[in-house]
Amino acid sequence: MITFTFLGTGTSQGVPIIGCRCRVCLSNHEKDKRLRSSLLIESETTTIVIDSGPDFRQQLLRADVRKLDALVFTHAHKDHLAGMDDIRAFNYLQGKPVDIYATEETQSTIRTEFSYIFDRSDYPGVPQVKLHTITKHASFQIGDIECIPIEVYHYQMPVLGFRIGDFTYITDANFIDDIELQKVLGSNFLVLNALRREAHISHFTLEQAIALANRVGAQQTYFTHISHQLGLYDEIEAELPPRMNLAFDSLSIVI
Repeated sequence: MITFTFLGTGTSQGVPIIGCRCRVCLSNHEKDKRLRSSLLIESETTTIVIDSGPDFRQQLLRADVRKLDALVFTHAHKDHLAGMDDIRAFNYLQGKPVDIYATEETQSTIRTEFSYIFDRSDYPGVPQVKLHTITKHASFQIGDIECIPIEVYHYQMPVLGFRIGDFTYITDANFIDDIELQKVLGSNFLVLNALRREAHISHFTLEQAIALANRVGAQQTYFTHISHQLGLYDEIEAELPPRMNLAFDSLSIVI
């Protein structure tokens, strides 16, 4: 049994956006409030988080996460990376480095953005990490959880999605080729980014995400990485096709 919990389902600025007075940002509905996109994966023995954005600390406190075996990155944009420093708590609690799984390109950004981790100083309190290189070509195992990388494109930037058993998670994408799509087919649960209705240079629109979900034919599809421009949760939910829903913060799925 594996539990998947959406720690955040918002776009790079979250929802509400600072200073915005639109209907969505002013909504009191909890499902219209979205932290930056991140996913918690828990089996009986293993705890993984995909992406540590600027809300990482807040998300882990809200979800009462008490152990972390690994942090897995989809790509190196700030809204997916910026909170990594907060793994220090797990260094202390677990008495060892946290395993980090990322492509070479993402690791390069990590080494730049968090250079103090790697400068070999003995300053106390610096996060302790162990880097593991992943590619689209090979699955990898974290504890009792197998992760299959899926390469998608965020405009011209390669990004990794992941399939864990019957669950596939893809965020920050607007293209997936037919070869990589084969890794997705057969998933019972599919998560796709659906930024807004209007065309975007690097994200699926709601219409495009629905079309891809129809190709995959999962038992259940959830849309994530949602902008305030998409609209109110209840209004969008009412128009979605059967077996498709908007994800929301703290939603948990048990498989």
